[in-house]
Amino acid sequence: MSDDLFQKGLAIRSEVIGKEYVERSLAGADDFMMAFQELVTTYCWGHVWGRAGLSRRDRSLINLAMLAALGKTEELKLHTQGAINNGLGNEEIREALLQAAVYAGIPAGLSAFKAAHEVLKSSGRL
Repeated sequence: MSDDLFQKGLAIRSEVIGKEYVERSLAGADDFMMAFQELVTTYCWGHVWGRAGLSRRDRSLINLAMLAALGKTEELKLHTQGAINNGLGNEEIREALLQAAVYAGIPAGLSAFKAAHEVLKSSGRL
């Protein structure tokens, strides 16, 4: 594992999903879970999110659609906040979830809309 890539990923992860969340995740990781935290921080956030090919806004839109399609509502909540942090508006979030609902199915779309709605309400955007 590259320490530079981990540090880059740590900075991006903290900016996108929130420093407090990241600090809690790392602080709460025991020896078993730390391996996963290092993997996610280094490769997901450092290597992929750190690439120049897409903006963070674009990556957030893609993540919302994929997480909706996969039915990963807890991650979708986290990445809805990340999408807000990356400058996406409610309309863009809604459109990404509508797109996912059409291609991934209405039940997945409904779960995604409920999860995103919860985050948008709690953040004062609705």
